[in-house]
Amino acid sequence: MVTSVCFKFQFEDNWTSDCFSVAHKSEKEASLDAWLPITSSRNAKWWYSAFHNVTAMVGAGVLSLPYAMSELGWGPGIAVLILSWIITLYTLWQMVEMHEMVPGKRFDRYHELGQHAFGEKLGLWIVVPQQLIVEVGVNIVYMVTGGKSLKKFHDAVCPDCKQIKQTYFIMIFGSVHFILSQLPNFNSISGVSLAAAVMSLSYSTIAWGASVDKGRKPDVSYDFRAHSTAGKVFDFFSALGDVAFAYAGHNVVLEIQATIPSTPEKPSKKPMWRGVIVAYIVVALCYFPVALVGYWIFGNSVEDNILITLEKPRWLIAMANMFVVIHVIGSYQIYAMPVFDMIETVLVKKLHFPPSFGLRLISRSIYVAFTMFIGMTFPFFGGLLGFFGGFAFAPTTYFLPCIMWLAIYKPRRYSLSWFTNWICIVLGVILMVLSPIGGLRQIILQAKTYKFYS
Repeated sequence: MVTSVCFKFQFEDNWTSDCFSVAHKSEKEASLDAWLPITSSRNAKWWYSAFHNVTAMVGAGVLSLPYAMSELGWGPGIAVLILSWIITLYTLWQMVEMHEMVPGKRFDRYHELGQHAFGEKLGLWIVVPQQLIVEVGVNIVYMVTGGKSLKKFHDAVCPDCKQIKQTYFIMIFGSVHFILSQLPNFNSISGVSLAAAVMSLSYSTIAWGASVDKGRKPDVSYDFRAHSTAGKVFDFFSALGDVAFAYAGHNVVLEIQATIPSTPEKPSKKPMWRGVIVAYIVVALCYFPVALVGYWIFGNSVEDNILITLEKPRWLIAMANMFVVIHVIGSYQIYAMPVFDMIETVLVKKLHFPPSFGLRLISRSIYVAFTMFIGMTFPFFGGLLGFFGGFAFAPTTYFLPCIMWLAIYKPRRYSLSWFTNWICIVLGVILMVLSPIGGLRQIILQAKTYKFYS
């Protein structure tokens, strides 16, 4: 049964009226929601949102930030770092606010908010493809990152041992997820997520701390890496994408907030926002020291992974790589959970499979196997993500929340809110257009020397 309700809310001295439908769920629908991953558990604390957001946002890509700085230079590099931090914090605040903007209703999933803003069908087509590109793409990249870091750990601990193919390390890393993916919901992976958040802060600290200990090179140069004008431009675009996409945790924000209990007196946005603030402070502590200290110490001679540049002490670099592995295990699960929710929603609500452990075991194992296979086959997938991700990361993180905000709240034209949202939209669109160009060049360069299953 569906009841239409109309309400009025005030925004910037303007009263806006809106109508919405409140669906009274049947017992069967309620029992299915209680089984699905996103809506099954709503007893999370504010600190759950803190470490879930840190785990989602801080990727092993933080270790490539000094390299991105070397392609951008001091001025643009610092500007992009700070601007990305501010814009994404603002758009994250918007999503937290919009989660319960309609009285008595929670938008537990990104696409549900999209449907409210753009309509049932259009909202689904705008949000779901982009969200899937980001989440599935990130999972594949994390398969490769986990495998690479495991290989680096093995090679650092045992430099004289027989060389093992990277493909096998990706398989070892992937095997962990066949087990962890059976954990039913966000709250059940909170321990894994907490460990991952601690690890991200740990390996980031090792990266910049070991750089300071090594000391600034006497012949350090801060000139652009490329010598030709075209090379400098392409590198700039590529680095722009690398820095901007370091803040791409928005695709799981509403799903994380859905796990927090909410009442009219104590809405979920208050504990969620507290967690987000803590998460963003941790993100700043991870990103800024690594990017700035790493570039200051090594200049344009820094590798695309600062741990490779450091080399010694070997035990510390081995430990940092293992921290990366543990962190990426948690990050994979955070990004996979909304995908599991989509798959299971289709299976039980559209195809009418009975919810069961067997259904979950088969569907999630197939997904893990798929991401592992793609990761083994195309380990230069990071370049692909820079290309395809430009069309999905930038919208879902930088400007889609702003468009939704304008569509729903309708702030007064030329007001501060109106200007702020349009500035974010313009910057996001520029990012969406430019970053795939750098990603495409990276794919072409890497594919030339690539051998399958090496």
